[in-house]
Amino acid sequence: MSGANETDRRHAPATLRNREAILEVLARTLPANGTVLEIGSGSGEHAVYFAPRLPGLVWQPSNPDPALNASVAAWIAEQPADNLRPPILLDAAAPQWPAETAGLAAVFAANVIHIAPWRVCEGIMAGAGRQLREGGLVVLYGPYRRDGRHTAESNARFDASLRAQDAEWGVRDLADVTAAARAAGLVPEADIAMPANNSIVVFRKAS
Repeated sequence: MSGANETDRRHAPATLRNREAILEVLARTLPANGTVLEIGSGSGEHAVYFAPRLPGLVWQPSNPDPALNASVAAWIAEQPADNLRPPILLDAAAPQWPAETAGLAAVFAANVIHIAPWRVCEGIMAGAGRQLREGGLVVLYGPYRRDGRHTAESNARFDASLRAQDAEWGVRDLADVTAAARAAGLVPEADIAMPANNSIVVFRKAS
């Protein structure tokens, strides 16, 4: 990503609020080495925060939008790290992912599957099933419904606001996410409560 400059940099306020809590879980959950594909890197602020604090891993940001990748590249230009790769274009719902995603140690996505059509969640699981090495992980952060119910009134309001913006968006039920994972050969590994009524759920590629 050449030509990155300060004007390309975007700011997502939520990243400053959740990055420390997410990093604490990533540090004890991710493998010691290998490549982590971040799906839906957004502004790039998570990538530049996580990569230097997880030095044994290679961090690969991605977005489906070139404008967002320009923001990622601008953040990387300001805060480079030896283990942080330039962002790649990736439509997670596509039937094939770029060559850079082969043999992944993990796939990570924060606040993605509820701000996207359901096929994106299915695509993340299917792509992870193809591209993860044996024992590789899928790590998803965000809000979830449980047994068809929201875990907090604030999540219910958030869900309604998402669906008002786009009928294909919305807070996903964990049972549906788990079913999509299992269909791709991924098994549940962990379900970790996070601040602000969010969770991190982890799935492992079965051997």
